[in-house]
Amino acid sequence: MQATEAQLKQLLMDHLAGDPDAYRLFLQKLSGLLRQFVSRRLFRLRRTDHDVEDIVQETLLAIHNRRHTYDGETPVTAWAYAIARYKLIDSLRASGCNGDLKTFDPMAGAVDDSDKTEARLVVRKILSLLPERLRAPIELMKLQGLSASEAARRTGTSEVTVRVNVHRGLKELGKVCGVQNRSRDEDR
Repeated sequence: MQATEAQLKQLLMDHLAGDPDAYRLFLQKLSGLLRQFVSRRLFRLRRTDHDVEDIVQETLLAIHNRRHTYDGETPVTAWAYAIARYKLIDSLRASGCNGDLKTFDPMAGAVDDSDKTEARLVVRKILSLLPERLRAPIELMKLQGLSASEAARRTGTSEVTVRVNVHRGLKELGKVCGVQNRSRDEDR
């Protein structure tokens, strides 16, 4: 029986709370999903089951080493598939397969939200570095698409304050990400 997202998350959270049996069951259920994920992507390359198993084991080892970084909010499968994708790319490069991974992906035409999920995770992590007064207006206006007046109502501040905090927050995010803010005069 295929594990659900909720089951995997609960098992991982139980393990992180100290339950070793939950971790064993988590790895068992996750390894089946990872085998399907990797074998689908290697099908057209005519790779062997041995290649699939190597990548799955590398992924499970990476998950084991990084399990303490799981935040509890991210879907477990998205987190695990992101790690598997990197291990798959590493394996393909090591074996001399160059080019875009989508070239080798039989699911390339299908909807694949893994990149979007990874991007959301990165944005969420970076935004968490900001204080709430700067983070909330950015989330409301830039991520949820609310107007300044709607964001002001939700935050209990004025529209001007919301706009100023969005500007300040984006400027802080630029610093965190290593983007240098240049004035318009410097561009001339």
